[in-house]
Amino acid sequence: MPTDQSRLAARRITIGYRDRIVSENLSLDIPDGRFTVIIGPNACGKSTLLRALARITKPSEGAVFLDGMAIATYGTREVARRLGMLPQFSAAPDGILVAELVARGRFPHHGLMRRWSSQDQTAVTEALAATGITDLADRPVDALSGGQRQRVWIALVLAQQTPLLLLDEPTSFLDIAHQIEVLELMRRLNRHHGRTLVAVLHDLNQAFRYADHVVALRDGRIIAQGTPAALVSADFVEQVFGLRCCIITDPVSGAPLVIPLGEAPSPVSDDFAAG
Repeated sequence: MPTDQSRLAARRITIGYRDRIVSENLSLDIPDGRFTVIIGPNACGKSTLLRALARITKPSEGAVFLDGMAIATYGTREVARRLGMLPQFSAAPDGILVAELVARGRFPHHGLMRRWSSQDQTAVTEALAATGITDLADRPVDALSGGQRQRVWIALVLAQQTPLLLLDEPTSFLDIAHQIEVLELMRRLNRHHGRTLVAVLHDLNQAFRYADHVVALRDGRIIAQGTPAALVSADFVEQVFGLRCCIITDPVSGAPLVIPLGEAPSPVSDDFAAG
């Protein structure tokens, strides 16, 4: 069972696809009220773990727990009222408008007797504003750039208004300015609105700058977890990613900042230097 401090947890889960096992006997508690970032090299199991936590991928062994109960025991709408998931890749119906797609985030709150309300409209309006796409509301999603579409999908998840948000590479397809906007938004949702966030990120310096809690995976196993300040060192980065680096302090945030060392430059011969 999960701890009292964790609304979302995995216990001894084995997860994978068809006959390929990605992780075995994996246990994890997501700290409640924190911003957790999952990091690790490509194909180490980050997205598979996130999909299992969201009940998209079913473990072949073990269980995921949500609010003290096995997540498999909940109905689909009930899960969607408690947990929002932004997958790595999403496809919108042809011709759908931005506001119409974001409005679909309200589906968990509707039933046979509940129709569209002012509360629904407020949730959609706030989600559009939070992601900076209010002026795109009446445009077709398939006419947008990749970065604009990514913000539309984030808005859809925000419109669900769930206490837990899981985001798989939410900064994909975004330029650096919009990456920071999205990460700042996620931090505000966590710190000012009390939402528990879990995200998969590839950029280590962004992960260490914004995360309260880091979970490092390699080859389907959790190598380490903790706060960036307590966890990050040159040895840690080399163990997880095989990358030689040095660690300095970010002059703006005070977080660990990874400086890759790369290969030492080759000496230039006198003949070559002379031309």
